[in-house]
Amino acid sequence: MSRSNAFNDPQAAETDVSSRSSRGLTRDLGAERAAARARLRALARARRRYGSLFLALPLLLVVMADVRVRGDRLLALGGKHVASYLGAMAESAALWGLLLFAASARRGASRWIAALLFVVLATLSLGGQLYFHRQYATYLNLDATLFGTSLSSSLFGQLRADGENFLRSVLPPLLLAIALVWLGRRIVRPGRTARLAARLAAPAAVVAAFVLPCSYRTVQASTPDVIYFHAIGGLIKELVGVQTTAQVRPGLRTPPALPPVTPAPGPRRNVLFILTESVRADATCSARAPAGEGGAPAPCPGTPRIDEAAPGRLPLTQMRSNASTTAIGLAVLWSGLQPIATREELHTAPLVFDYADAAGFGGAYWTSHHMMFANSRLYVQDLPVSHQCGATELDPLADIDLGADDRLLSAHVRSELLSLREPFLAVAHFGNTHVPYLVDPEQAPFQPALESKAPDDNDAYHNFYRNAVYRQDAAIAELIRFVRSSPVGDRTVIVFTSDHGEAFREHGQLGHTGSILDEEIRVPGWVDAPPGTLTAAEEGALRAARDELVFHTDVAPTLLDLMGLWDEPALAGYRAAMVGRSLLRPLPAPAALALTNCTGIWGCAFKNWGMMRGNMKLESRAWDTAWHCYDVLADPREQRDLGPAACGDLPRLADAIYGGPAGSVDVPAHLRDLASRPRRD
Repeated sequence: MSRSNAFNDPQAAETDVSSRSSRGLTRDLGAERAAARARLRALARARRRYGSLFLALPLLLVVMADVRVRGDRLLALGGKHVASYLGAMAESAALWGLLLFAASARRGASRWIAALLFVVLATLSLGGQLYFHRQYATYLNLDATLFGTSLSSSLFGQLRADGENFLRSVLPPLLLAIALVWLGRRIVRPGRTARLAARLAAPAAVVAAFVLPCSYRTVQASTPDVIYFHAIGGLIKELVGVQTTAQVRPGLRTPPALPPVTPAPGPRRNVLFILTESVRADATCSARAPAGEGGAPAPCPGTPRIDEAAPGRLPLTQMRSNASTTAIGLAVLWSGLQPIATREELHTAPLVFDYADAAGFGGAYWTSHHMMFANSRLYVQDLPVSHQCGATELDPLADIDLGADDRLLSAHVRSELLSLREPFLAVAHFGNTHVPYLVDPEQAPFQPALESKAPDDNDAYHNFYRNAVYRQDAAIAELIRFVRSSPVGDRTVIVFTSDHGEAFREHGQLGHTGSILDEEIRVPGWVDAPPGTLTAAEEGALRAARDELVFHTDVAPTLLDLMGLWDEPALAGYRAAMVGRSLLRPLPAPAALALTNCTGIWGCAFKNWGMMRGNMKLESRAWDTAWHCYDVLADPREQRDLGPAACGDLPRLADAIYGGPAGSVDVPAHLRDLASRPRRD
């Protein structure tokens, strides 16, 4: 059609315009489709290029969290420890990469299983480790999971006490894990073959994470998630009956039959040994405060009722335990042996109960501790005593960590004490000052007080602990007043101490068993003896020992001396194995004593050990590769490391015992029998 005809024919002109528009639209659509195809190809190339990098993102986040928590320690790694950490990174990368890859599939039920595993395992392993490190300055490892028989009870108790801070630790990893799965399904496009391969490889990677070994005891040269999976894998083996070498608990005792012995002539006296749990020296008053204005003694804020119930007590202001673990403390207190004695020695040595029985003393062991915890009952079930109880005898629903209410124990002891045959040796062992601490909100003078273990709440958490000590004070004081007002009161000597102390981050750690620093081993100590129950020489020796450095290894000799058995010739062989001295006699020159929480009767979660002679202490923990030396009198907070040379020959002696500082030794020679396992209930 000519231009003039098109002009003269409007319909034809319209048709022409429509045709040209259609051709233009087709060209535009084609260009858009081509551009879209180009974008898709570019996206596919980007996914291929960056998808693998995205799968490495979980490892990057794990390492970044680890660096933030303990970057200084990671920088100090060298040699085999660097290789170990790189191996753990490879394991972590494989686990998270395979799970995330499988979870990123576009269809299929298996992607939801993989996503669930990815989110749950990431939340527990990373969040749980961050929470644990905030409390104990180290990661949860295999040893730590095996030192209590009821993990679930302890776990739920912990969540009740500190659930808010636990949630704060696990919430970020939970949200990040969910976000990674969401992003993975948009960034990663697994092919059919790769998807099938991931379905097979991911479960194998999960299983491998639970069984592969890693560096976890000393410098922990592994990523936190790998340490966590190794710990849980070891716990699973334990629960299904597969033997491990890390779990070390008290077992059945097999002491020798002692010959009948006769106490030496002297004052006739009963002995009541009151033992408490986790009470550090500064939480109570070993000595009565000097009289103030008007002649009245200054108050004892932590334990005012004990202070009033035993006003004439003879204090031991520098008493220290040889460990900060209850099982070790009991073995040392009752046997007189050092904690470095072998497992066989600690299970075959006579205890003070055996000596008392051989001398015809009545005997009792009453405790509010739960005997299911760490198989405690095995060690005490065959004591030669006429009276004995544990937490569940006092309260069938007693908490495994707290035990029964100490007020129930006090009442029980009062109901049975007068039925004991005299003379007697009786032990009343209180326990509500064990974490998570039993507090009466109506009797809690130390404020502000919180159950939170968050570092920012450390002072308030310390107050919470002090309120538990204050509550227990009433139960123990009531027992002391009962004894002193009873028919046996004027012939009963009371000995008091705590099994160990409790740390509140003075050196990073929280609780006990983590070190042999003074916050964990310096404890209260005193003897309350009515007139006539001590000779003048014995009382003079105790008064002279007031501010001397004395140890729990001195308690068994003192108890034997109170029973008139310390010089008994028939017991000379057993006495020779004791390194302590009776505090009823002039003190000789101080001996070198071992301090450790890693023993044949209880394996340590985190290695720590050392020695003391007088006021000089040598110590080392799992992450240390050199000894530290402190003068505990000149530097009671142990802030100034004087260097090993300042401790004289203690480093040489300690090297001979342990093999070196804690962080430089894998398994000390004298503890190789830790692989032997005690019998169970």
